[in-house]
Amino acid sequence: MIDALTLILSSIISFLEIYLILLLVRVSLSWFPNVNWYGQPFYSLSRLTDPYLSVFRGIIPPILGMDISPLLGFIFLQCMLQIVSNVGISPF
Repeated sequence: MIDALTLILSSIISFLEIYLILLLVRVSLSWFPNVNWYGQPFYSLSRLTDPYLSVFRGIIPPILGMDISPLLGFIFLQCMLQIVSNVGISPF
C-alpha cells in the first residue's frame, strides 16, 4: 500500500515539475515578439499553459502594462509542489 502511494506522490511531483518547466518556457518565449504561436511546437505549448494562466489573469490587473499572472501561477505551483513533497507516508 505504501509503495502505491509513494508511486502516486512521485508521479504528481514529476508532473508538477514538468509543468513548471513548460510554464517557464512559455513565459520566456513571450518576451520575443517574433514567435509565431500558431506554428508547432509553440501552438501546443500555448494550448497546454494558457488555460492555467487564464485562471490568474483576472485576479490582479496589469501593473504598468505588464501582466503578472504568470508570477501568481508560479507561486501557486511552487506551493503545491512543496505541499505534495512534504506529505510523508509512514508505516504504523
